[in-house]
Amino acid sequence: MEEEKKLGLFARLKRGLTKTRDSIVGGIDSLFHGFSSIDEEFYEELEEILIMGDMGVNASESVIAALKQKVKENHIKEPIQCKQFLIDSIKERMLVAEDAYDYVDKQTIIMVIGVNGVGKTTTIGKLAWKLKDQGKKVLIAAADTFRAAAGDQLATWAERADVPMIGGKEGADPASVVYDAVMAAKARGIDTLLIDTAGRLHNKKNLMEELRKMNRIIDREFPDAHRENFIVLDGTTGQNALVQAREFGDVAQLTGIVLTKMDGTAKGGIAVAIQSELNIPVKYIGVGEHLDDLQRFDPESFVNALFDTRKEDENEEHADS
Repeated sequence: MEEEKKLGLFARLKRGLTKTRDSIVGGIDSLFHGFSSIDEEFYEELEEILIMGDMGVNASESVIAALKQKVKENHIKEPIQCKQFLIDSIKERMLVAEDAYDYVDKQTIIMVIGVNGVGKTTTIGKLAWKLKDQGKKVLIAAADTFRAAAGDQLATWAERADVPMIGGKEGADPASVVYDAVMAAKARGIDTLLIDTAGRLHNKKNLMEELRKMNRIIDREFPDAHRENFIVLDGTTGQNALVQAREFGDVAQLTGIVLTKMDGTAKGGIAVAIQSELNIPVKYIGVGEHLDDLQRFDPESFVNALFDTRKEDENEEHADS
């Protein structure tokens, strides 16, 4: 256990992406060595590998189009010579804006949404720990009063992260929990309030009304707070995660994505697809069970770890901060 904790961030990321690397990069390397020239068949097979790795049709087509342009501009003839251009094209589609994490230094309210079973509760606990570790005063609000034991699970994570929690009884009005949490956040000078929300999508109308009520309370009681809406998606579900993001995007203005269970999937290409298709930044990824296995998403480190293009002990600071 201790040995695992000592692993560098990049090393843990690289290990977490093993299945995706075997799925996507193994196929790409075979293709590069199997073709003697770059032709349309080469591009078609490369695109198929990217799509099969859940990079998505649109993102894959965009990556291939950019690659074709770079191959033409640089007069590349042999497939193996265009590998770095492929890596660069993927990175370009995953850029995170410089101000994506500015919320950390503001008084912020983060609503965390997503269906049940994606790792929402775990994400809130890990994010609370991460922010507290950075010296922030954090408060958790258990506003998922719909699901039995949701509050108990969140309380366990709050205890692990050593941050306080405001909870409501099962069946209570989630908006009342949010009201109590906002009042507490103001009174205690909290830097970040993390709000867990119900994970049901089968009745969008109810969910939308619930979120509207919460937002009205926050707007009225804490108008100066910076606002974020993070959606948590299970990386193992591949394209289904994209569907969930679109559906929740209909009921909430999403500002960031947290991709969980990336260490247990061969579908890690979904990180590229989601950002490319929805234009919503992936802000964190989960690559393990430990508290510190929720990492800030860094495209450079992600793609380097995916393609195994960097030594584990180099530039560790790029993987997180």
